Amino acid sequence: MRIPLAQPEILDSDIEAVVRVLRTPNLAMGPALVEFEQAIAAYIGAPFAVAVNSGTSALHLALRCLNLQEGDEVIVPSFAFAAVANVLLQERLTPVFVDIDPRTLNITAAAFEAAISPRTRAVLVVHTFGYPAEIDVIQEIARQYKLALIEDACEALGAEVRGKKVGAFGDAAMFAFYPNKQITTGEGGILVTADPVMARRAKLLRSQAKDDSLDWAGKQTEIGYSYRIADINCALGTAQLSRIDTILEQRAKLAATYEARLKNHATILPPLSTCPYGRISWFAYVIQLAENPRQTSPGSDRDRVWQRLLDQGIGAGRYFAPLHNQPILQGRHRKSGQLAITESAANCVLALPFFTTLTESQIDEVCSALLSLLTPT
Repeated sequence: MRIPLAQPEILDSDIEAVVRVLRTPNLAMGPALVEFEQAIAAYIGAPFAVAVNSGTSALHLALRCLNLQEGDEVIVPSFAFAAVANVLLQERLTPVFVDIDPRTLNITAAAFEAAISPRTRAVLVVHTFGYPAEIDVIQEIARQYKLALIEDACEALGAEVRGKKVGAFGDAAMFAFYPNKQITTGEGGILVTADPVMARRAKLLRSQAKDDSLDWAGKQTEIGYSYRIADINCALGTAQLSRIDTILEQRAKLAATYEARLKNHATILPPLSTCPYGRISWFAYVIQLAENPRQTSPGSDRDRVWQRLLDQGIGAGRYFAPLHNQPILQGRHRKSGQLAITESAANCVLALPFFTTLTESQIDEVCSALLSLLTPT
């Protein structure tokens, strides 16, 4: 791609931080790991953080530590990354898919409450594309029904709700640091929680569940995993986190540049540029294309535009295929309502190139190419 969909910003200071670790004997489970965990916990405002090799692994550990049982229901948006469904199925839990708000693309408090059944044990809230869900309202409902609250904040590092960072509301929350995220560790994720018991158990589970506090050999009392993250990854993450405010400000400026060029086009619905109850952390710039009455099937016009952009060397992405329609989920989930908004959004959403070092001239080229491909109205 001449203009990629995403790419990480790696400064000399990031490289130097990694090299410093390489010059030590501590490449795994060393001081850089502890430093990164403490830095993330302090930034989010959570007492504990457990770094692992991916956001998916962090979600898996959260579910394990909540002691959910086979067949328990977890309410979750169908408009979400496949990892959400994969982890629920791995734990033999039953996803209960709910619809989303058409503008925020997030689960709503009303949809969550309407989906609760006697088998419901938890709700998994995704802060989609960095736009924060109204998590404080959802938190109160979860408390009322005595349900666990999990925040999938993998796309939302730095987002806030009423002055409080997302990730600090749930019984557990997770962030991801893949190269397309606001900050990167290369590969990596982290579980944050206020529960010391969950934090200790997650640390055991990430490294084969061997408990060295029981005797010198390390007693193994349950199934563990190889979810460790290397110290070089953690060093990169700490270096990047040190400039998170600058990164978020730059990404907000890029989003404003896109909006100025696209907001008045009849067939483009830009993302919400402000949040009345908090702060957006711009993970991606995702528009919705109006449905073309001449299109032969749902999503065909969006797919045409997507392919033509790729043909011109401009990165673009289609998010997300509804989870409730995936073959692996058939007969293994419950659906609350018809999920019409989810299916409509999945056919219309298009992610445009978005990364911290994207230039104004590149945005001009992307917008020019996009507008030339849209059906005249």
